[in-house]
Amino acid sequence: MKIKKAIIPAAGLGTRVLPASKAVPKEMLNIVDKPAIQYIVEEAVAAGIEDILIITNRGKGAIEDHFDHAFELEAQLAGNAKKADIYQQVLHASTIKANIYFLRQKITKGLGHSILCGRSFIGDEPFAVLYGDDVIIAEDPVTAQLARVCEEFGCGAVGVKEVHRDDVPKYCSVENTHVRDNIMRVTNVVEKPAPGTFSSCYSILGRVILPPEIFPMLEEGCAATPAGEEYYLTDAISDLGKAGKMMAVDFSGTRYDMGNKLGILQANCEVALDHPEIGAQARAYIKALAAKI
Repeated sequence: MKIKKAIIPAAGLGTRVLPASKAVPKEMLNIVDKPAIQYIVEEAVAAGIEDILIITNRGKGAIEDHFDHAFELEAQLAGNAKKADIYQQVLHASTIKANIYFLRQKITKGLGHSILCGRSFIGDEPFAVLYGDDVIIAEDPVTAQLARVCEEFGCGAVGVKEVHRDDVPKYCSVENTHVRDNIMRVTNVVEKPAPGTFSSCYSILGRVILPPEIFPMLEEGCAATPAGEEYYLTDAISDLGKAGKMMAVDFSGTRYDMGNKLGILQANCEVALDHPEIGAQARAYIKALAAKI
Protein backbone atom coordinates (compact mmCIF):
# COMPACT_ATOMS: atom_id res chain seq x y z
CA MET A 1 0.00 0.00 0.00
CA LYS A 2 1.29 3.45 -0.91
CA ILE A 3 2.15 5.65 2.07
CA LYS A 4 0.03 8.79 1.71
CA LYS A 5 -0.12 10.23 5.23
CA ALA A 6 2.51 11.49 7.66
CA ILE A 7 2.73 12.83 11.19
CA ILE A 8 5.41 15.34 12.18
CA PRO A 9 5.70 15.57 15.99
CA ALA A 10 6.70 19.15 16.79
CA ALA A 11 5.40 19.62 20.32
CA GLY A 12 8.71 19.42 22.20
CA LEU A 13 9.89 22.31 24.34
CA GLY A 14 13.36 22.51 22.81
CA THR A 15 15.15 22.65 26.17
CA ARG A 16 18.47 21.56 24.63
CA VAL A 17 18.64 24.71 22.50
CA LEU A 18 17.52 27.28 25.06
CA PRO A 19 17.49 30.26 25.15
CA ALA A 20 17.01 30.29 21.34
CA SER A 21 13.79 28.27 21.67
CA LYS A 22 12.28 30.38 24.46
CA ALA A 23 10.13 32.45 22.07
CA VAL A 24 10.84 30.73 18.73
CA PRO A 25 9.86 27.06 18.21
CA LYS A 26 12.99 24.99 17.63
CA GLU A 27 11.38 23.68 14.45
CA MET A 28 11.46 27.27 13.14
CA LEU A 29 15.19 27.71 13.70
CA ASN A 30 16.73 28.30 10.31
CA ILE A 31 19.13 26.35 8.17
CA VAL A 32 20.56 29.19 6.07
CA ASP A 33 17.30 30.71 4.80
CA LYS A 34 14.58 28.14 5.55
CA PRO A 35 13.24 26.90 8.89
CA ALA A 36 14.00 23.29 9.78
CA ILE A 37 10.33 22.27 9.61
CA GLN A 38 10.15 23.27 5.94
CA TYR A 39 12.96 20.87 5.01
CA ILE A 40 11.04 18.08 6.76
CA VAL A 41 7.73 18.89 5.05
CA GLU A 42 9.48 19.11 1.67
CA GLU A 43 10.99 15.66 2.22
CA ALA A 44 7.54 14.21 2.95
CA VAL A 45 6.08 15.75 -0.20
CA ALA A 46 9.02 14.56 -2.32
CA ALA A 47 8.30 11.03 -1.02
CA GLY A 48 4.71 11.18 -2.26
CA ILE A 49 2.97 12.08 1.01
CA GLU A 50 -0.34 13.84 0.35
CA ASP A 51 -1.63 14.63 3.86
CA ILE A 52 0.58 15.86 6.71
CA LEU A 53 -0.41 16.34 10.36
CA ILE A 54 1.94 18.51 12.41
CA ILE A 55 1.54 17.98 16.17
CA THR A 56 2.26 21.25 18.00
CA ASN A 57 1.93 22.71 21.47
CA ARG A 58 1.35 26.08 23.08
CA GLY A 59 3.58 28.82 21.69
CA LYS A 60 4.10 27.10 18.33
CA GLY A 61 1.76 29.24 16.23
CA ALA A 62 4.69 30.43 14.12
CA ILE A 63 4.82 27.00 12.47
CA GLU A 64 1.23 27.30 11.28
CA ASP A 65 1.80 30.88 10.16
CA HIS A 66 4.83 29.83 8.11
CA PHE A 67 2.76 27.50 5.93
CA ASP A 68 0.00 30.09 5.47
CA HIS A 69 -0.12 33.02 3.07
CA ALA A 70 1.33 36.35 4.24
CA PHE A 71 -0.75 38.54 1.96
CA GLU A 72 0.81 41.92 2.77
CA LEU A 73 4.36 40.61 2.38
CA GLU A 74 3.51 38.67 -0.78
CA ALA A 75 1.80 41.69 -2.34
CA GLN A 76 4.81 43.88 -1.63
CA LEU A 77 7.26 41.38 -3.09
CA ALA A 78 5.06 40.63 -6.11
CA GLY A 79 5.18 44.27 -7.12
CA ASN A 80 8.99 44.44 -7.11
CA ALA A 81 10.63 42.88 -10.17
CA LYS A 82 14.03 42.87 -8.41
CA LYS A 83 12.65 40.60 -5.70
CA ALA A 84 10.95 38.06 -7.96
CA ASP A 85 13.12 35.20 -6.70
CA ILE A 86 12.42 36.05 -3.05
CA TYR A 87 8.72 36.25 -3.83
CA GLN A 88 8.73 32.72 -5.23
CA GLN A 89 10.64 31.41 -2.20
CA VAL A 90 8.16 33.01 0.21
CA LEU A 91 5.20 31.76 -1.82
CA HIS A 92 6.53 28.20 -1.89
CA ALA A 93 5.92 27.56 1.82
CA SER A 94 2.20 28.34 1.45
CA THR A 95 1.73 26.44 -1.82
CA ILE A 96 3.43 23.13 -0.98
CA LYS A 97 1.72 20.29 -2.83
CA ALA A 98 0.25 18.55 0.19
CA ASN A 99 -2.57 19.15 2.65
CA ILE A 100 -1.08 20.33 5.95
CA TYR A 101 -3.08 20.06 9.16
CA PHE A 102 -2.27 21.05 12.74
CA LEU A 103 -3.22 19.54 16.10
CA ARG A 104 -2.13 20.55 19.59
CA GLN A 105 -0.77 17.99 22.03
CA LYS A 106 -2.27 19.48 25.17
CA ILE A 107 -0.22 17.45 27.62
CA THR A 108 3.47 16.61 27.36
CA LYS A 109 3.59 12.83 27.64
CA GLY A 110 6.27 11.86 25.15
CA LEU A 111 6.56 10.87 21.52
CA GLY A 112 4.29 7.85 21.83
CA HIS A 113 1.43 10.02 23.09
CA SER A 114 2.11 12.61 20.37
CA ILE A 115 1.65 9.95 17.67
CA LEU A 116 -1.47 8.66 19.41
CA CYS A 117 -2.99 12.14 19.08
CA GLY A 118 -3.07 11.59 15.31
CA ARG A 119 -5.08 8.37 15.42
CA SER A 120 -8.29 9.76 13.89
CA PHE A 121 -6.27 11.56 11.19
CA ILE A 122 -4.49 8.37 10.11
CA GLY A 123 -7.41 5.96 10.23
CA ASP A 124 -6.66 2.40 9.13
CA GLU A 125 -3.57 2.76 6.94
CA PRO A 126 0.20 2.77 7.35
CA PHE A 127 1.80 6.18 7.83
CA ALA A 128 5.14 7.91 8.04
CA VAL A 129 6.55 9.71 11.07
CA LEU A 130 9.17 12.40 10.47
CA TYR A 131 10.62 13.67 13.76
CA GLY A 132 10.47 17.46 14.02
CA ASP A 133 14.03 17.59 15.42
CA ASP A 134 15.64 15.77 12.51
CA VAL A 135 16.44 17.28 9.12
CA ILE A 136 17.89 14.72 6.70
CA ILE A 137 19.38 15.92 3.42
CA ALA A 138 19.30 13.18 0.78
CA GLU A 139 18.94 12.92 -2.99
CA ASP A 140 16.51 10.04 -2.42
CA PRO A 141 14.13 11.13 0.38
CA VAL A 142 14.60 8.90 3.40
CA THR A 143 10.82 8.58 3.78
CA ALA A 144 10.72 7.16 0.25
CA GLN A 145 13.57 4.76 1.05
CA LEU A 146 11.55 3.37 3.98
CA ALA A 147 8.29 3.30 2.01
CA ARG A 148 9.78 1.03 -0.64
CA VAL A 149 10.91 -1.45 2.04
CA CYS A 150 7.48 -1.35 3.68
CA GLU A 151 5.76 -2.11 0.39
CA GLU A 152 8.14 -5.00 -0.31
CA PHE A 153 7.95 -6.68 3.10
CA GLY A 154 4.41 -5.68 4.07
CA CYS A 155 5.29 -4.26 7.48
CA GLY A 156 6.68 -1.18 9.22
CA ALA A 157 10.20 0.21 8.91
CA VAL A 158 12.56 2.42 10.88
CA GLY A 159 15.41 4.53 9.52
CA VAL A 160 18.65 3.73 11.34
CA LYS A 161 22.33 4.64 11.33
CA GLU A 162 25.25 3.30 13.29
CA VAL A 163 26.27 5.84 15.93
CA HIS A 164 29.35 5.97 18.13
CA ARG A 165 29.10 3.50 21.00
CA ASP A 166 29.28 6.34 23.52
CA ASP A 167 26.23 7.98 21.90
CA VAL A 168 23.90 4.95 21.84
CA PRO A 169 22.59 5.66 25.39
CA LYS A 170 21.33 9.04 24.11
CA TYR A 171 19.14 7.31 21.51
CA CYS A 172 18.22 3.62 21.36
CA SER A 173 19.76 0.31 20.36
CA VAL A 174 18.07 -1.52 17.48
CA GLU A 175 18.84 -5.23 17.64
CA ASN A 176 18.46 -6.83 14.24
CA THR A 177 19.21 -9.62 11.80
CA HIS A 178 20.64 -8.75 8.40
CA VAL A 179 18.44 -9.41 5.35
CA ARG A 180 20.36 -7.89 2.44
CA ASP A 181 22.35 -4.78 1.56
CA ASN A 182 21.17 -2.02 3.94
CA ILE A 183 17.99 -3.82 5.03
CA MET A 184 17.58 -5.58 8.39
CA ARG A 185 14.77 -7.17 10.37
CA VAL A 186 14.20 -5.62 13.80
CA THR A 187 14.18 -8.10 16.68
CA ASN A 188 14.20 -5.69 19.64
CA VAL A 189 14.61 -1.99 20.47
CA VAL A 190 16.04 -0.78 23.77
CA GLU A 191 15.42 2.90 24.54
CA LYS A 192 18.35 4.77 26.11
CA PRO A 193 20.22 1.62 27.16
CA ALA A 194 22.73 1.80 29.99
CA PRO A 195 26.37 1.88 28.84
CA GLY A 196 27.72 -1.60 28.16
CA THR A 197 24.29 -3.28 28.12
CA PHE A 198 23.58 -3.24 24.36
CA SER A 199 24.80 -5.31 21.41
CA SER A 200 23.90 -3.03 18.48
CA CYS A 201 25.06 0.51 17.70
CA TYR A 202 22.21 1.05 15.24
CA SER A 203 19.85 3.78 16.45
CA ILE A 204 16.56 5.10 15.06
CA LEU A 205 17.26 8.58 13.70
CA GLY A 206 14.22 10.58 12.78
CA ARG A 207 12.21 8.53 10.27
CA VAL A 208 9.70 5.72 10.84
CA ILE A 209 6.83 4.12 8.93
CA LEU A 210 4.24 2.46 11.15
CA PRO A 211 1.23 0.17 10.61
CA PRO A 212 -2.12 1.35 12.05
CA GLU A 213 -2.07 -1.54 14.54
CA ILE A 214 0.40 0.48 16.58
CA PHE A 215 -2.39 2.74 17.88
CA PRO A 216 -3.95 0.23 20.34
CA MET A 217 -0.43 -0.47 21.58
CA LEU A 218 0.22 3.24 22.11
CA GLU A 219 -3.14 3.69 23.83
CA GLU A 220 -2.43 0.87 26.26
CA GLY A 221 1.12 2.07 26.91
CA CYS A 222 0.12 5.69 27.49
CA ALA A 223 -2.69 4.67 29.84
CA ALA A 224 -0.25 2.62 31.91
CA THR A 225 2.35 5.40 32.11
CA PRO A 226 2.29 7.36 35.40
CA ALA A 227 1.47 11.07 35.25
CA GLY A 228 4.49 13.20 34.52
CA GLU A 229 6.37 10.40 32.73
CA GLU A 230 6.86 9.77 29.00
CA TYR A 231 5.71 6.75 27.03
CA TYR A 232 8.38 5.92 24.47
CA LEU A 233 7.33 5.20 20.89
CA THR A 234 10.22 2.74 20.74
CA ASP A 235 8.46 0.47 23.25
CA ALA A 236 5.67 -0.16 20.74
CA ILE A 237 8.15 -0.42 17.85
CA SER A 238 10.06 -3.04 19.83
CA ASP A 239 6.88 -5.09 20.31
CA LEU A 240 6.24 -4.97 16.56
CA GLY A 241 9.82 -6.08 15.95
CA LYS A 242 9.47 -9.04 18.31
CA ALA A 243 6.34 -10.02 16.37
CA GLY A 244 8.30 -9.96 13.09
CA LYS A 245 6.50 -6.86 11.81
CA MET A 246 9.29 -4.26 11.65
CA MET A 247 12.21 -3.73 9.28
CA ALA A 248 15.20 -1.39 9.61
CA VAL A 249 16.85 0.55 6.79
CA ASP A 250 20.38 1.93 7.08
CA PHE A 251 19.34 4.97 5.10
CA SER A 252 21.36 7.09 2.71
CA GLY A 253 21.47 10.76 3.71
CA THR A 254 23.00 13.28 6.11
CA ARG A 255 21.06 13.80 9.32
CA TYR A 256 21.18 16.99 11.37
CA ASP A 257 19.89 17.08 14.95
CA MET A 258 18.08 20.42 15.15
CA GLY A 259 17.40 19.88 18.83
CA ASN A 260 21.13 20.14 19.48
CA LYS A 261 23.25 23.30 19.37
CA LEU A 262 26.12 21.65 17.51
CA GLY A 263 23.68 20.00 15.10
CA ILE A 264 22.22 23.40 14.20
CA LEU A 265 25.71 24.77 13.56
CA GLN A 266 26.67 21.78 11.42
CA ALA A 267 23.48 22.05 9.37
CA ASN A 268 24.01 25.72 8.62
CA CYS A 269 27.68 25.28 7.68
CA GLU A 270 27.21 22.24 5.46
CA VAL A 271 24.00 23.30 3.73
CA ALA A 272 25.49 26.75 3.07
CA LEU A 273 28.30 25.16 1.04
CA ASP A 274 25.80 24.00 -1.60
CA HIS A 275 23.49 27.01 -1.44
CA PRO A 276 23.03 28.53 -4.93
CA GLU A 277 23.21 32.10 -3.64
CA ILE A 278 25.96 32.03 -1.02
CA GLY A 279 27.73 28.70 -1.59
CA ALA A 280 30.95 30.12 -3.04
CA GLN A 281 31.18 32.81 -0.36
CA ALA A 282 30.48 30.31 2.40
CA ARG A 283 33.18 27.96 1.11
CA ALA A 284 35.75 30.78 0.98
CA TYR A 285 34.81 31.96 4.47
CA ILE A 286 35.04 28.46 6.02
CA LYS A 287 38.42 27.85 4.37
CA ALA A 288 39.73 31.18 5.69
CA LEU A 289 38.35 30.44 9.16
CA ALA A 290 39.89 26.95 9.19
CA ALA A 291 43.28 28.42 8.32
CA LYS A 292 43.17 30.44 11.53
CA ILE A 293 42.44 27.51 13.81
